[in-house]
Amino acid sequence: MTSRIDTEKFFEWARIPVEQLENHPDAKVKIKILANATDVIQWAARYMVDEVKNNNKEGKPTRWILPCGPTGQYPIFTQIVNEERINMRNVHIFHMDDFLDWQGRPLPIEHPLCFRGEMTRLIYDQIDTSLNVPESQRHFPSIYDIDGLTKEIEKVGGIDTMLSGIGYRGHIAYNEPPIAPWNTITEDDFRNSKTRILNLNPDTIIAMSQRVAGGLLHYIPPMAITMGMKDLLSAKRIRLLSITGEWKRAIIRYLLFGPKTIEYPVTFVQDHPDVLVVADRNTVLPCID
Repeated sequence: MTSRIDTEKFFEWARIPVEQLENHPDAKVKIKILANATDVIQWAARYMVDEVKNNNKEGKPTRWILPCGPTGQYPIFTQIVNEERINMRNVHIFHMDDFLDWQGRPLPIEHPLCFRGEMTRLIYDQIDTSLNVPESQRHFPSIYDIDGLTKEIEKVGGIDTMLSGIGYRGHIAYNEPPIAPWNTITEDDFRNSKTRILNLNPDTIIAMSQRVAGGLLHYIPPMAITMGMKDLLSAKRIRLLSITGEWKRAIIRYLLFGPKTIEYPVTFVQDHPDVLVVADRNTVLPCID
């Protein structure tokens, strides 16, 4: 795929001082910049806690789409849930993606890169039984029921909040920019994409290997199952977290100022009425001088 991005404009956005980002008149989404990654993680945990408490008070369910990255907010969240005795029995959680092995099959639950196992260990195993999310309300993507998440989202009446990180190439979940030269995928096709199984792009595998395996590419599973953009964008609120420093500076700048493009899929949130990016200062520093 040949890039159609206007590089001269991109370079201009990449140089904008941090202090101008939050209130920049040309920004297409709102951004909240905190001092460091710890502050972002604590903000996310408190946001989750407050949403459950407010919904419980009003007798309403809480319906989330959650990522397996970043994950630092989950230990803080579960600790507060237990300490403040917050009832999670009316919470529905939809997990957005997971790795698959080279044959498109799920990883063993005990595998360190199995997202289902990681989310179970980080969230559900940490909450007191009397408060915990019922197992029937913990939803994971499945190769055996590819439309299962969509059906369950419809059944519970939609999603309140989608919390997510942002990939190096601007993907949410594993909605990566298409790179196969013989496939024509329009913006409308991509915006309306459904849960699917895919081969991961090489840059995603490289980025993951650098983060979790010291660059050992062979350790990273080559395939994944991901919720599509249609379900992700259906959430009433979208909260994007970014704390990875240099890796994400370019994509944050493009999300704020660039036009929608399949080359950076996160830009499709620009049409959403309630989006907030929360990032630490290091992650939004200028990319170039």
